[in-house]
Amino acid sequence: MSCASRIAVATAALALLSAPGIFIPNASAEPGPADLVGALSEAFGKYPHKRAAHPKGVCVTGVFTPSKEAPGLSKAPQFSKPVPVIGRFSLAGGNPEAPDNDKGNPKGLALRFDLGDGASTDLVTISAPVFVANTPQAFLDLLTAVTSGDADKVKAFFDAHPESKSQGTWLNARPLPASYAGVNYWGVHAFTLTNADGEETVAKFKLLPSSGEITLTDAEAEAKGPNFLADEITARLAKDPARFDVVAIIGQEGDPTDDATALWDEDNREKVSLGEVSIEAIAPEATCDAFSFLPANVADGVAGPTNDPIFAIRSSAYIVSFTRRVAP
Repeated sequence: MSCASRIAVATAALALLSAPGIFIPNASAEPGPADLVGALSEAFGKYPHKRAAHPKGVCVTGVFTPSKEAPGLSKAPQFSKPVPVIGRFSLAGGNPEAPDNDKGNPKGLALRFDLGDGASTDLVTISAPVFVANTPQAFLDLLTAVTSGDADKVKAFFDAHPESKSQGTWLNARPLPASYAGVNYWGVHAFTLTNADGEETVAKFKLLPSSGEITLTDAEAEAKGPNFLADEITARLAKDPARFDVVAIIGQEGDPTDDATALWDEDNREKVSLGEVSIEAIAPEATCDAFSFLPANVADGVAGPTNDPIFAIRSSAYIVSFTRRVAP
């Protein structure tokens, strides 16, 4: 991408933050988006032209086909007809050399739905139903503790923030995924879905692999080495698409919508299929590098939580990261 093109894309991305459904934190609040991006770089290292978060990944393309039930929950365009998608499987954190066989590191799947005429909407998910912090300050404090290299400071953080233990506890209690295509992925935030009749439903998104979960024992994971996931998904897609059912987990009265570390009990909730994502091919890295997947980039018929401070800052932090990585 030329310098002029990068500047144009960055300008368009910044403009997106003022669009409906994009929430911008109070500019006077601390920490801000740039603080979090800087803290990620301090914790994991500075890697020019790489994402501050989830820098290790694989770009893919495919199609989303909505279910017949989807319009009953949301009037968003992607739920009315099949649309192309660009996706990116990834590892969390900020290290582009992160080992794939680290059980405690979430895997990610971000999707951009092409709505036509230059419009899009995104769905950003990870392989745990909760985030690691519920406020920007807590996330900054965690990154600061990690940067210190002091185990006592890290322990002190988790002692002070027991809610931040939930993600690691979840991941370490489960086998390591053997494939990006064999992982359950969650959107950790609660969204409000509105249908054409104006009826509103609070729900969380989940992606369920049609193959079921594909996992490794600890011994198998160690033998696989640190970089097996990209090769595995490349070989898999050369044979068949990787399909995921997109599900809405319906909220109940009293469910927290302001805390990305809070776990909803899925066993006692209604689930509605919204459609199927078919991941069909590997795409050049440049395809995904041309933009940033934004949790708050939503279409009419889907609204993010107005009271979740992590949701409020994520998209603007991703834009800060984007503008830095595309800078000459």
